[in-house]
Amino acid sequence: MPAKKIITKEMLLEEAFQLVREGGMDGLNVRELAKRCKCSTQPVYLSFKGIDEIKSEVAKRAIEQFYTFIENEMAKKEYPEYKAVGMGYIKFAIEETELFKYLFMRKRTEEDGFEKDSFDKSTFIIMKNYGLYSDQAHTLHAEMWVFVHGIATMFATSYLDWEWETVSKMVSDVYLGLLAKMKQGENK
Repeated sequence: MPAKKIITKEMLLEEAFQLVREGGMDGLNVRELAKRCKCSTQPVYLSFKGIDEIKSEVAKRAIEQFYTFIENEMAKKEYPEYKAVGMGYIKFAIEETELFKYLFMRKRTEEDGFEKDSFDKSTFIIMKNYGLYSDQAHTLHAEMWVFVHGIATMFATSYLDWEWETVSKMVSDVYLGLLAKMKQGENK
């Protein structure tokens, strides 16, 4: 009878994900993962082809974590739907800093589709809730995203630590200004 696997692939993946949450993707390697799981590197190599496969699986989990985080913020109904996405994005940068940095503050070598999917979902929310055409909603979201991403990045890098009410007011002010501009057809 073969030996029972004590360290499972799922256990390794969960620990790899926690390593990235705590120290970023650059801190994830086979030796560190084995050390964290209190095992040799053998169970890691028996479960995965190598570190690239582990990183790929962790990246998928990070994306899932982000979407779940945003969906939870929207479900709270604390803000209008689109604002909840932006406020959730900033809160994700604060509460899941390393995942935020990995997903949104890394050099892009290829498009994985995640960014386009996320962008399209937000554009659809604007079209649905505010009656803008696709090109207007796309432009509005692009301009809002740059603003919200800037705030989120400043929180993620400890550049600022504003009161949450201040952040909320700023996001509303910029959004309402851009929405008024789009509705007036001044998209120049």
